[in-house]
Amino acid sequence: MVALESVELFHRLKAEELEALRRLAKEQTFAAGGEVFREGDLGDGVYVVKDGLVEISGMIHHDTRRVFSQIGPGGLFGEMAVIEQRPRSATATAVRDTIVYFVARDDLLAFLEHSPGFALSLLQIISHRLREFNQHYLREVVQTERLAAIGRFARSIVHDLKNPLNIIGLTTEMACLPQATPEFRALAQSRVQRQVERINELVSEIIYFTQSADTTASLTPTDYAEYVGQLAGELSEEAVAKSAKLELPQPPPAVCVRLNPQRLRRVFFNLVHNAADAMSPGGHIAVRFRLEVREIVTEIADTGPGIAPEIADRLFQAFATHGKAHGTGLGLSICKKIIEDHQGRIWAGNAPGGGAVFSFALPVVNRECNA
Repeated sequence: MVALESVELFHRLKAEELEALRRLAKEQTFAAGGEVFREGDLGDGVYVVKDGLVEISGMIHHDTRRVFSQIGPGGLFGEMAVIEQRPRSATATAVRDTIVYFVARDDLLAFLEHSPGFALSLLQIISHRLREFNQHYLREVVQTERLAAIGRFARSIVHDLKNPLNIIGLTTEMACLPQATPEFRALAQSRVQRQVERINELVSEIIYFTQSADTTASLTPTDYAEYVGQLAGELSEEAVAKSAKLELPQPPPAVCVRLNPQRLRRVFFNLVHNAADAMSPGGHIAVRFRLEVREIVTEIADTGPGIAPEIADRLFQAFATHGKAHGTGLGLSICKKIIEDHQGRIWAGNAPGGGAVFSFALPVVNRECNA
């Protein structure tokens, strides 16, 4: 049980002020579960808990009540509606049998005018409470967004792993049947292997997306023409496997770029895969290069339908997909992360004649790596 003079709010009061406050404060008793005030009630005064516990709660989403705080002995509540002269924005309920000091609104305002010490204490308490509320609100927002992101992530993973796992299960079941021919079993083995590779690609994308380490420390000066030349054959094979044709209208310029070969390789493969997936069989993919003053721009253009307007503004966001049967929706966000780790930039648009163009720019260190 807390005496009026031991309440922190009243520490700065002079003896005569404290005596005046005693005459103003009225004790009120509330049984456990009883409401001290309800949302929408008139802000008729402030309360200080003498003994017991009060819970402050409010309604969210029309049907859910959320507890914001609990006020123990010596704690102040109900002051905001009094100062703002607005209805109560929350409900105060006695958690257990509770005694409070109540000071009516008009008495409180008159007391504030004649007691600078009390006004300062009240201001400090309100400031502290607002700061705590802001921190609590930020934590709630961050936690809600984190849980939502985890949910999207989990749904994406489950959805994209489910299909290949189902194919593997069905194929192995049929291959194990007594009447399965050697030819069918060989076909089943090949089919299972493709699905395993697909699962491996999906898992690799998740690992690349979730790793947070900055790779700038592992960037090494590399001749860009030699690097792209070594990749060209693999990229062409990947395109052919997806019934597309890849071509380099002109060779890449021999300039020196700081890069991580394995990481940048993933950007090329992701963009070529996306281009091939967007086109009908027989489509063309062109890899073009443009040397600027301080950077080399690489463009990967396709002859597909182009970027849909509804996805254009969130193209590089995680889980953003449109019109794709497979994939985690992480590929382009991974590309963005890798290019930014190379101190570069990446963007996309539609070509005037049709098709999508994905471009990324990397800083040029020297015109030649031995310069």
